[in-house]
Amino acid sequence: MTTQSPDHTLRLILGSSSPRRRELLAQLSITPAEIRPPDIDEDVRKGELPRDYVNRIAAEKAAAVPISAGEVALCADTTVALGRRIMGKPADTDEARAFLHALSGRRHKVITAVAVKRDDQIWQKDVQSTVALKSLSKGEIDAYLASGDWRGKAGGYAIQGPAGAFVPWINGSYTGIVGLPLTETAGLLTAAGYPVYGRER
Repeated sequence: MTTQSPDHTLRLILGSSSPRRRELLAQLSITPAEIRPPDIDEDVRKGELPRDYVNRIAAEKAAAVPISAGEVALCADTTVALGRRIMGKPADTDEARAFLHALSGRRHKVITAVAVKRDDQIWQKDVQSTVALKSLSKGEIDAYLASGDWRGKAGGYAIQGPAGAFVPWINGSYTGIVGLPLTETAGLLTAAGYPVYGRER
């Protein structure tokens, strides 16, 4: 992976409206200069595998974010995979319930792909983590769905919210499961010349 020299004048453009990704960047003391979420088709292609899907979507998001000289775009995509089945953001309560029933008492993968763009070059990496959900009762699922926390969350749950009580075990990147793996994100930004460390705070 080629690495650009650090440029302290670079502006970071976040190609995501996710408050969770902004909160994770704040852990690195990074505040995006602007938020420019791209509008792309996120439908899954026939036969597409989960890892291929998130990498394609992250790259397409990065390609679709308009940037000028002196700007770096950061995009990411997260999906939940139960075997080859891709579980994106549920369309409604019924789909969220179906996802939780399917995941109950089983292990699944959470895959987040990160893409960073500067000029016409894109740096990209994906992170796969394994998550176990305990066996969920009807009451637990009903109460969680009533909370509304499932909305906009891949797989119909968020580990950093009330559903954290459903997760007895993970193997991998916690920040990747939330939606932005910080170790890899910092590495990609550094490769693109964005000074993650040593900037003026």
